Amino acid sequence: MTTWKKTVLRSRYTIACNKFERAKSIGKTLLAALAVTIGLSGINGQAFASLQPYVVHNDRGGFVRDRLREIRNLRASGQPVEIRGAVCYSTCTMLLGLPQTCISPKTVFGFHGPSRSGRRLPPEDFEYYSQVIAQYYPKPLKDWYMKKGRKRINGLHRIKGTEIIRMGARAC
Repeated sequence: MTTWKKTVLRSRYTIACNKFERAKSIGKTLLAALAVTIGLSGINGQAFASLQPYVVHNDRGGFVRDRLREIRNLRASGQPVEIRGAVCYSTCTMLLGLPQTCISPKTVFGFHGPSRSGRRLPPEDFEYYSQVIAQYYPKPLKDWYMKKGRKRINGLHRIKGTEIIRMGARAC
């Protein structure tokens, strides 16, 4: 092969390699931009339109620590939350604290104070868990809960979604 042909082939090879490296670099930049966009959307609670809503139907509550884990995951994902069932009782009400939550005016919310399987907690634990729960409520609801709602251990204070919406929750 002549020197001229080798030079032309080397030049074409070099150009092809450079284009490939540039494409790889652009691809990495686009991936980084996508990662930042996804991260920022989770920070401000705005979800991509493609995320399916997490729909809550007839949730009667559960353990505070389990609900805190669920809330942390939902907050990180930015996934929209729709409370649409007939009832949302106990720890389910903590979902009101997520910025991406909306509620049905027809849902009935049930509130009670923190307990251990229906038994009163020691005063310092009662106060601590009352604060943990209340931090997830809009201000007017938080104030009501700390004054009245948490004092009921057996049974529930029931409040309609329309009233919770008046207290600052977003309607679906």
